[in-house]
Amino acid sequence: MLSSNQRKLISQLDKKKHRLEKNLFVAEGKKVVSELINSDWPFKNLFSTEENFHPDAELLTSADMKKITNFKTPSQALGVFFLPKSKKILSEPITIAIDGISDPGNLGTVIRLCDWFGISELICSKNTVDCFNSKVIQASMGSIARVSCHYVSDLGVTLTEMQKPIYGATLDGDSIYSNKLPNKASYVFGSESHGISKTLLSNLEGKLSIPQFREGDNKVDSLNVANATAIFLSELFRGLKIKKRIDL
Repeated sequence: MLSSNQRKLISQLDKKKHRLEKNLFVAEGKKVVSELINSDWPFKNLFSTEENFHPDAELLTSADMKKITNFKTPSQALGVFFLPKSKKILSEPITIAIDGISDPGNLGTVIRLCDWFGISELICSKNTVDCFNSKVIQASMGSIARVSCHYVSDLGVTLTEMQKPIYGATLDGDSIYSNKLPNKASYVFGSESHGISKTLLSNLEGKLSIPQFREGDNKVDSLNVANATAIFLSELFRGLKIKKRIDL
């Protein structure tokens, strides 16, 4: 049976400050929770509406699950997991960096894209949404178990220290289809509304863009950042052989 203390804890973990204080985060959905469990991610509590979901899971009714979910439709499983210990940033041949993305769904999708293309870490500015926000976890569909997110105070300095050229995705850059994308570089993606910050733009070796093919005045203003990242990564990895990561 779900206790009042458990309900209170799960509710508190919706806020970043409480996640940091308690060193915990919430993951929802059978697939997401299973992915974390299968990756040996340590957990505090597991809850499920299915009897045979996991030996350590507490069986809940759908009504009880509805009391603790963050989503409109309650999922079949919910887990309270421990936050990971901080890791050293590895310099992979390809580094993806995120500057100021605030939408949880977009960040979760970018994490999933990194996982799909074999990129094991994501560098984020401090003003990027927390990757352990429950909506980010949900959108990542479990890829958070395989992609480490590093939050840094100065994205420009961190990327420069990797000693690789830095390219940014902008609306006024050179077409990704008419330029050979370097297979050892950092690629920065900013928010859909504000783009890459002015301070970081000065660190770029070049600007790249996805050309729009619609003609006339009635054009789309911009692409969703997750969609743009998918197109960039697809073009980047097309035919490339990426070397193993090099420890800094």
